[in-house]
Amino acid sequence: MAPEQRRSTFRPCIDLHEGQVKQIVGGTLSDRNEEGLKTNFVATQPPEYFAGKYRDNHLEGGHVIKLGPRNDEAARGALAKWRDHLQIGGGITADNAKEWLDAGASKIIVTSYLFPGGNFELERLQTISSLVGKDKLVVDVSCRQRGDRWFVAMNKWQDITTMEVNKENLDMLAQYCNEFLIHAADVEGLCQGIDEELVKKLGEWVTIPTTYAGGAKSISDLETVNRLSGGQVDLTYGSSLDIFGGAVSFDELVKASKQ
Repeated sequence: MAPEQRRSTFRPCIDLHEGQVKQIVGGTLSDRNEEGLKTNFVATQPPEYFAGKYRDNHLEGGHVIKLGPRNDEAARGALAKWRDHLQIGGGITADNAKEWLDAGASKIIVTSYLFPGGNFELERLQTISSLVGKDKLVVDVSCRQRGDRWFVAMNKWQDITTMEVNKENLDMLAQYCNEFLIHAADVEGLCQGIDEELVKKLGEWVTIPTTYAGGAKSISDLETVNRLSGGQVDLTYGSSLDIFGGAVSFDELVKASKQ
C-alpha cells in the first residue's frame, strides 16, 4: 500500500506586541516610525487564554512571536500554559536560546541573529544548532518579494537581507534545523489572500516541515495551500480568525484541518 499523502494543516500563532496579543499588518512594524503601525486586533485576554485554546484543540506546532521588547513575561505565560508544545521566536540568540527552551518552548525560532548587518553568517547557524540541537531549531525565512524573487527580511521584517529564498539556500539551512517558518511580510495581516506563487515554490523546494503565514482569509485557503504545495506546507491564520476579530470561524477551521 502506498503511504498516505501528507496534507497541509492549520498552525496557530500568538503574536505579542508590548506584552499584549495583537494582530498587526506585518509591513507596518518599524523601530523608526511607531506611528505608522497598523493594528488589526488587540486581545482583551492574556496570552495564556490562546495557548489554552490551542492545547484544548490539540493544535501542535504553533508559534509565539515577540514583536519587539517588553514581551518576555507574556511569552513565558503562554509557554507555561502548554509546555513543550509551542515554539518561540523574536530576539532569539545563542545567548538566550536555552533559557527559552527551559521556559517551556518546544523549539526556538531564529532569524535576525543569523544576519548580522543583513548578511547571512553560517557560523552563527552552526553555533545555535549545535547548542540546542537540530531538532529544536526552526529557521524563520520570512521574506519580501523583489521582482519575481523573494529575499529574507529580518528585524521585524523591516530590513531586507542579501539571502534569496530558493531551493539551494533552503537545502543548506535544512542541514542545521528541522523546520522552517515563512511569513510573507508583504501580505501579512492584510487578509487579502496568500502569496500563491511563493506557496507553490515552497512546495517544490522544501524537504523539512514548513509553515507559511500571510494573507489567509478563508477556510478554503487551507485546501489551496494543500493543493499548491502538494501537502508540504502548513498554514497559519491570524487576523482573519474570529478569535482575533476576523470572520473565519476558529472552530470550523479546526474541524477542516483535522479532516
